Amino acid sequence: MILLAGQALLTLFVVMDPVGLAPLFVALAGGRPAEEQRRLAARAVRVAGGVLLAFAFFGPALLEYLGISLDAFRVAGGLLLFKIAVDMVFAHRERETDEEKAEASLRDDISVFPLAIPLLAGPGAMTSMMILTAEARGVPGGLFVVIVAALAVLLLAYWALVFSGRLARLLGRTGVNVVTRVLGVLLSALAVQYVADGVVDFLALALG
Repeated sequence: MILLAGQALLTLFVVMDPVGLAPLFVALAGGRPAEEQRRLAARAVRVAGGVLLAFAFFGPALLEYLGISLDAFRVAGGLLLFKIAVDMVFAHRERETDEEKAEASLRDDISVFPLAIPLLAGPGAMTSMMILTAEARGVPGGLFVVIVAALAVLLLAYWALVFSGRLARLLGRTGVNVVTRVLGVLLSALAVQYVADGVVDFLALALG
């Protein structure tokens, strides 16, 4: 259980990257009053939490309904996470398109889009939740551990958004890039592990 908790915390923290969100939040909401920024951050975290919980509870059932094995999803999810990791390492990570950025700049309420989706609950976070909850099935209390880990990371993300201005000034652009790149290296290793586990199980099934 401790191993699962550590894996869930590390995976979700790396994928959501609360530190990397700070300058993005400053760009989107830096000119708004502090109280409004807190309100936007709180709503974004609640919406993202709802999306991730939905994937935690219904994701494995969806895979089963579609006839997709966990091993296949591990490989596909690992490849997706590896792509995200490469973008993080080379500072090319784009969580939204140019069209989405333009639309977000015109919105009064940016909490749902783009903060909650895709900045917090993006494809990587959704994929990670489905893989983690599927793997947690064989661990007593595993689903509870994964959910608590997700809520803990979301709480960290909330405080990172609330103090985004100070965090961005403290680290600077270079500091944020350094943290993001280190997290990208960790995510790439996790992604390779997901792919390796999926391939090994595929081979074991084929040879067995």
